[in-house]
Amino acid sequence: MKRVKTYEWGKELIPSVTAQGTPGHTPGHSSFVIASGSDSVYVQSDVTHVPFLFVRHPDWHAFYDQDGAMAEATRRKVYDMLVADRMRVQGFHYPFPSLAHVEKHGSGYREIPVMWNPNI
Repeated sequence: MKRVKTYEWGKELIPSVTAQGTPGHTPGHSSFVIASGSDSVYVQSDVTHVPFLFVRHPDWHAFYDQDGAMAEATRRKVYDMLVADRMRVQGFHYPFPSLAHVEKHGSGYREIPVMWNPNI
């Protein structure tokens, strides 16, 4: 257990990687911002499982979110921040290439997939 280290949300874990609190899916659920110079990407872990449903309808609750109301609040907070900062998001459950921009759309959001570029 000497190798296990806890970390705090909002703090840089290692250079260029900052932990973000995204509870709701599970207690203590975390996502990460990875930065390089002025560029960054939000690695959202399990904030949204099925983007064509839960990005568009952040108020929908799925059985696998342990706290549905908190998961919804987290989705809205994360996606509002992504829209405001124009930050790309990487979603574990997004279709290939699993990278998108998010924009406000009606009462929810929509993801705009980033075109695949093997030179990234």
